[in-house]
Amino acid sequence: MYRIFLVEDEEHLSGLLAAYMSKESWQVRTFGDGASARAAIAERPDLWVLDIMLPGGIDGFQLLREIKADRPFMPVIFISARDADIDRIVGLEMGSDDYVSKPFLPRELVVRVGKLLGRVYGKNIDADSNLAVNVRPRLIVPPYIIDEQARTVQDEQGRTVDLTSREFDLLLYFAANAGQLLMREQVLNAVWGIDYFGSDRVVDDMVRRVRRKLPDIRLETVYGYGYRMVKT
Repeated sequence: MYRIFLVEDEEHLSGLLAAYMSKESWQVRTFGDGASARAAIAERPDLWVLDIMLPGGIDGFQLLREIKADRPFMPVIFISARDADIDRIVGLEMGSDDYVSKPFLPRELVVRVGKLLGRVYGKNIDADSNLAVNVRPRLIVPPYIIDEQARTVQDEQGRTVDLTSREFDLLLYFAANAGQLLMREQVLNAVWGIDYFGSDRVVDDMVRRVRRKLPDIRLETVYGYGYRMVKT
């Protein structure tokens, strides 16, 4: 049973979201402020859902920073009623894996949580997901080694490179389709899901982050079209 920690200060919304997620047989624990959620970081659930605006001086951004410091691969979904574009970019830069803008239907969050759990833990991946590929023990993307089962990436010195779950999925998708020109829309549908609502420029932001963390990766930009990983 997956454990979901939900941080939302609107009591009615928190109860409603928890009820919807509990119907999926997920164990949901709710928090109404940043301080109580911070105290539970060490318990390491399977996924966090964070509201950005929280009472008590500790907001969702600060919680995200501390959650990722404790466990870089911890999947996190942001929810917010503030400026969606700014919050989405800041959240992604800080390592969030998905974003839902208020107002939204509770079922939308359930779908996003389910898809993210599937990507991270390798179960219940939707049949329409291009990420549902046969799992290989290791995939070589010189000079890096991708371990699909452990969801880790190592450089040529054997050092582990910290990637968020979304960054790992992006890298894996490019590696699995090495040599092919991939349009932004293809990447968006495969990594974020066909129900993602937002600009395809989020792909560019994520590619920049992956390149920054993996500076020797051979991932080409095909201007006006998309990206292609050089096949070795």
